[in-house]
Amino acid sequence: MTRVLLADDQGLVRAGFRMILEAQDDLEVVGEAGDGAVAVALARETAPDVVLMDIRMPRMDGIAATRELASVLPATKVLVLTTFDLDEYVYDALAAGASGFLLKDVGRDDLVAAVRVVAAGEALLAPTVTRRLLADFVRSRPVPRTTAPGVDVLTGRERDTLELLARGLSNAEAARELYVTEHTVKTHVSNVFLKLGLRDRVHAVIYAYEHGIVKPST
Repeated sequence: MTRVLLADDQGLVRAGFRMILEAQDDLEVVGEAGDGAVAVALARETAPDVVLMDIRMPRMDGIAATRELASVLPATKVLVLTTFDLDEYVYDALAAGASGFLLKDVGRDDLVAAVRVVAAGEALLAPTVTRRLLADFVRSRPVPRTTAPGVDVLTGRERDTLELLARGLSNAEAARELYVTEHTVKTHVSNVFLKLGLRDRVHAVIYAYEHGIVKPST
């Protein structure tokens, strides 16, 4: 059973998400929070697998709450809720430790699939949305360099794999591009995460943009 915590200052949004998630046999909503501070407190009590985290909330916003959860509950995955066109802080939320994001008008099936994907340890990287969003932020403002090691610690194949991830390719697509098996790509991905100290694919994309492995125009 995947345990989910809902954090949003709009009660109707929380109620709608709860109804959708609890209709699934494998998903359970363990709590609701109207602001980031309550979300962190409830997460400490309930240790959810996934937190659906709004960005704009009173007292403590979603970015600060995500950063704190990544520190105190690293096993809990954070899925950010955004209106996309209006939220200029999504990049900050991802850099703070979120594993991906959802649009607030997400469909029922996409919401359920996203929670399952993130709970399974994957990042929610939709190439047509996430990559565009990250590219927009990198293009529009200076981005602080991460404290991760330099790219020179990677082998040539590992760097190629990182570039393909940042372009939004799945493991299977990267395998076809590199003419190797999907298992080999998974090994390269694991090595990239380990060597660079990255949490998941979202943060691999951030690293790739920050270090010039891909450019916003690519």
